Amino acid sequence: MNLDRAVMAFAGVMILASVALAQLVSPWWWLLTAFVGLNLLQSSFTGFCPAAMLLRRLGVRSGCAFR
Repeated sequence: MNLDRAVMAFAGVMILASVALAQLVSPWWWLLTAFVGLNLLQSSFTGFCPAAMLLRRLGVRSGCAFR
């Protein structure tokens, strides 16, 4: 798995988890969904992604989008 796919997988898991938590625990979990979405949007314009930096340090090999 390369870095691009790992970032997308991580974002998908975070969104699904926050949707489940918003339904089961508290509607305040929708803020996590919004945060993940805004982070994906800003990283598409700037190329800066904190999750990509963390995954790179964990040894995930680089992809095309995040260098």
